[in-house]
Amino acid sequence: MNRRTALTTLLAGASAPLLAACSSGITSLKGNGAGGDSGNSSGGLVIGTANFTENQILGYLYAGVLSAAGVKATVRPNLGSREIVVPALRSGDIDLLPEYQGSLLLYLDKKATETEAGAMQNALATVVPDGLEVLPYAAAEDRDSFAVTRETAERYGLTSLDDLRRTSGKLVFGAAAEMKKRVVGLVGLKDKYGVEFKEFKALDSSGPLVKGALKKGDVDVANVFTTDVDIKENGWVLLADPRHLVPAQHIVPLIAARKADTKVRRALATLGNALTTADLTELNRKVDKDKKDPDRVAAAWLSQRKLG
Repeated sequence: MNRRTALTTLLAGASAPLLAACSSGITSLKGNGAGGDSGNSSGGLVIGTANFTENQILGYLYAGVLSAAGVKATVRPNLGSREIVVPALRSGDIDLLPEYQGSLLLYLDKKATETEAGAMQNALATVVPDGLEVLPYAAAEDRDSFAVTRETAERYGLTSLDDLRRTSGKLVFGAAAEMKKRVVGLVGLKDKYGVEFKEFKALDSSGPLVKGALKKGDVDVANVFTTDVDIKENGWVLLADPRHLVPAQHIVPLIAARKADTKVRRALATLGNALTTADLTELNRKVDKDKKDPDRVAAAWLSQRKLG
């Protein structure tokens, strides 16, 4: 799938009233002030996804619940990283993205300090660019994590990111290229934990490249997602995060306000309440391990839950 050319438009923050978030993520059907319920989905929505399995699955789940609600929805999968898909959403090339609370907030506001889900939802409402809106977040969550093999953990006495300070200059870190400049990446690891690595290898996001490199010993520390089934299967050790570098990462729809009418809001809210972290992990397994197509995996789950 061809990636879109990244737009270089600088994102500008937009003021909006705060949301009153609750544990399930369902807040209100009125939105965050970036268009209220004045949206119109009659022309259909184009859903974009990032370039990793889980985000593609989420894109097809969004499309499925929207189609069941009578909204025409198409998916453009595997467009690229956040640095590509968010500008594409803002420019109108796509209408909806499955996003992650903490990563999205830090992308929009590098100085953000919120780590709790409700506080981040409120913060997102104040920094989302004009014309966009964050809808209520889902029960499902998928955090970034930093994994080492059990052998590496035992050799260096690693149980948390704090322990990495003792190994500075000895270990190789593998992750997607954008992690080199992200707060939840090299920047935050140095600022919060004082960690510097011998080398950074630009690979992929919890994908076959970085996981293969960790298995082979080509990297010592790998950035993987907590819903990745390979963590348990390989016995990898996830390093604890006592200084709260990694914020909550509930799934959250980021949408063009012009499309966010009541029909769309209700459909995505229903999905958000039904989808759990365990569900997301299992859906990832079916695609990554059983080699099933993400669109079919999503359709089967929605059918089973009577959502699509």
